[in-house]
Amino acid sequence: MCLTLDRSRLTEEGRLAAEEILPILADDACELVRRALAVTLKASPAIPRHIALKLARDVDSVALPILSASPAFTDEDLAEIVRLGGPARQVVIAKRPKVSSTVSESIVDHGVQRAIEAVCANDNAEIPERCLQRVVERFARSESVLSAVAYRRTLPLSVTEKLVKLVSDAVLDHLVSHHEIPPDIAVAIALGAYERATIDLVDQAGLTGDPARFVSHLRRHDRLTPSLLLRALANGHMAFLEHGLSELAEVPHRRARLMIHDAGPLGLRAVYEKAHMPMRLYPAFRAGVDAWRALESEGGPLDRERLQTLMLERFLSSDAVEFNVLQEDLAYLLERLDRQLSQDGPEAARSA
Repeated sequence: MCLTLDRSRLTEEGRLAAEEILPILADDACELVRRALAVTLKASPAIPRHIALKLARDVDSVALPILSASPAFTDEDLAEIVRLGGPARQVVIAKRPKVSSTVSESIVDHGVQRAIEAVCANDNAEIPERCLQRVVERFARSESVLSAVAYRRTLPLSVTEKLVKLVSDAVLDHLVSHHEIPPDIAVAIALGAYERATIDLVDQAGLTGDPARFVSHLRRHDRLTPSLLLRALANGHMAFLEHGLSELAEVPHRRARLMIHDAGPLGLRAVYEKAHMPMRLYPAFRAGVDAWRALESEGGPLDRERLQTLMLERFLSSDAVEFNVLQEDLAYLLERLDRQLSQDGPEAARSA
C-alpha cells in the first residue's frame, strides 16, 4: 500500500483515503508496520508533515529512515530535532541530501562530534563561514573533524587560513592543491616557516581569486621569479602570467594583457623586456603563449586538469623550450606532466 501511495498519481478521493490510512499505520502497535511506513515513504512527498513528525518521535528504527530524506520537514523542524534528539538522529540529519544553513548551524551548536563531522563532510550542506570557523576552533585537536572541513568542495579563505596551521601534512597537501591559500601564508610555507610541507606556488597561481594581490605579495618577498612565471605559464595559468608581467613591468594589467595576446610578434616582447625578464627565456615564453592561443582557438570546454595536461604537452614539445629552459625547470615540468597524465588516465597517457 505504501508503495502504491509513493508511486501512483492519486486522485482527490485517493488522497483523502490516504490521509485517513496513514495515521492508522503511524499509530500501529507493531513496530515493523511503522518502520515499513517510514522506510517506504522516507523520500516521498505523499507523507504529510504531521505524520512525518510523529514518526520522527518514534524509536530509532522508525525515526531514522524518515529523518534521512523526507521533504515533509521544515528547516525549523529539523533544527529542533537536532537540539532535542540524540546522536543518531543528529548524524542522520547531518547526512541528508540537502542541509540548509539553519540546520547546519543547529548541528554545529548542539550536535555531538560525529554529527558535526558528518555535516562538514556533506558538500550538500550549507554551512555559514562563522560556523566553519567555530568548528575549526572547537575541534582544533581532532584530525577527523579538521579533515572533513578541509575536504569540502569550497572553503572561505578565513577558514583555509586557520586550517593550514592545524592539519596534518596529507591534509595540508589537499588544501594547497584544491583551495586558495592567502599569499602571505603561501609564501611562508614555501619558505619553510611552518616546516611541515612545501607549497607549490604554481598550484596557488591557478587557485588564487586575486592574482594581482598574490603577485604583488610574491614580488615583495622576491618570489616572483622568471622560473615561477614560466612554470605557471606551462601549467596554463595565463591570468597569473598577465598579472606577473604587469607587476614587474609596472604597467596596468589591461595594457599588459593586450600586449601579451597581441597577434603580432612585438607586444609580448615589449612587455617582457619592460619587466626586465631574461632574454634567454623569451623563446620559451613565446612558445607557451602560442600554445595557449592555439588551445583557445580550437575551442571546446576544458577542465583545469585537462588544460594543464595539453599546455604541458605542447609547451614541452617546442624546440624553443628544449634549448632555452634550465634543466631544473624542465625536470619540474616533466614531473608535472607525468602527474597530470596519471590523473587523466591511460587514454591520455597513450595520446601523449
